[in-house]
This record gives sequence, C-alpha cells and structure tokens, in this order.
Amino acid sequence: MTTYIYGITHTGHPSLPEGMGGIGDPERPVRVLRHGNLAALVSDSPEDLRPKRRDLLAHQSVLDEAGAGGPVLPMRFGSLAQDDQAVLDVLDELADHYEERLRALEGKAEYNVKAAHDEQAVLHQVLAENPELRAMAEANRAAGGGTYEQKLQLGERLTAAVQAREAGDGMEVRRALEPSAEAVSEGPEGSGWLANYSFLVRRDAADGFVAAVEELRKTQPHLDVRVNGPLPPYSFVDLGPARPAADAAQAR
Repeated sequence: MTTYIYGITHTGHPSLPEGMGGIGDPERPVRVLRHGNLAALVSDSPEDLRPKRRDLLAHQSVLDEAGAGGPVLPMRFGSLAQDDQAVLDVLDELADHYEERLRALEGKAEYNVKAAHDEQAVLHQVLAENPELRAMAEANRAAGGGTYEQKLQLGERLTAAVQAREAGDGMEVRRALEPSAEAVSEGPEGSGWLANYSFLVRRDAADGFVAAVEELRKTQPHLDVRVNGPLPPYSFVDLGPARPAADAAQAR
C-alpha cells in the first residue's frame, strides 16, 4: 500500500493528530511513524489521488492540527512513498538534517504576500510623474479622444511606463516587509502579480509583520497587496539530498 506523507516532526511532539481523518473518500486515518527522535505523519494513499479540494483541505487540516503544537516540516500535497518502511528508512538516513530544520523552524510560520498594481491608481501616478504623457493625454481629451493612431501611441507609452514600474514596486514590497521577518523566499512568477514573496515570521512577532503590511498599503496605495497566513513553512523546508516522497502532485 502506497504511503502518503503529510509532514515530519519530533517524536515528542505534544499534539500529533494520530487517528484523525486525512485524504481520501472515505478518509484514510492518519497514523504516526516513529524513528528515533523523528516522527512522520502519514496515511494510506488512494489509488486515484488527485488535487481535489476535499483532499487539499484534508492535507492542510492535518498540518494545521500538528503545527498548532510545535514545528512540523510540511510536505507538498501529493508526497508519496512506496510504503511505511521507505519513510522510516529516509528518517534514519536524514535524521540530523531533519532535526536541524525542525529547530530552525521552531515558533515560526510562513506568510505569503502577493502584490499587483491597482490599474487606475498606477495610471494616475504615472501621469502625475510624467509631464509628456500627461500632455499627450490632455491633448487627446481636448480632441474628443484623439485619432486612432494617437490613442494607440498613448496606450503603448502608458503600458511601457507601468511595466517599467513593476520591478521597482516588487522590490519595494520586499524592502518594506523583510525587516519584520526571519527569512524571505521569492515565489514563482504568476500572471497578474508583480511580487510573490513568502516570509518566515516568528509567531510572537506576527502582529508586527501584519502592521508592516498595513503600512505598505498606506504608503503605496497604487499596490493591491494580498496576504495569506499563517501557513506551514512550505517555502523554508529543505528536505536535504533525498526525499521520503516523490511529488506526484503539488498545489498551494
């Protein structure tokens, strides 16, 4: 039976969710595999495992339950091993590495921050800062909108100006929030986002991080800033030279 892995933690973790429902329909009971100072939260895996909403939520629920009581190295959704013994073998092989990572993540959570331009706000800002573009826009307006060529030229110039701001605005998001975090990881580029960062934040400093986000929103009103957290620290888990699972599917 293929083994599904939710995460890795200490054997002495105070709230391991053994027996709670995990992925699958019907739910597969979560069990705990212990080896030395480490424990893996696992269950049997359905043969037709897919990133369905029900299973994504079940995966997250197990990690939330465990994470409430102490550090957990969260696995991505779809992490599989051939069987329980394969998981135990890797816990043995990488024991020192996993224990170091658990110590490093003690008392910390991940906050993912994405930012995009508020289209109308950034256009107003670009026009306010560029007299030439502002003059072109005012001339078109006075001419009843301008000719097709004039509209096209203005649109192309405005688009280029907005795009030129994206890199700088993305760095501003990082600059404003990084001092309130222990570490930062840059996420993959996504359509519509000019910044995608994950911040590792001490749980006892979370209020300060949230306040920094609010200050960013006030000082940069042309940015649409979205925050998701606290989350298990997916972006800060280094699984080492080997993995107890192959990522059959991933979802965030």
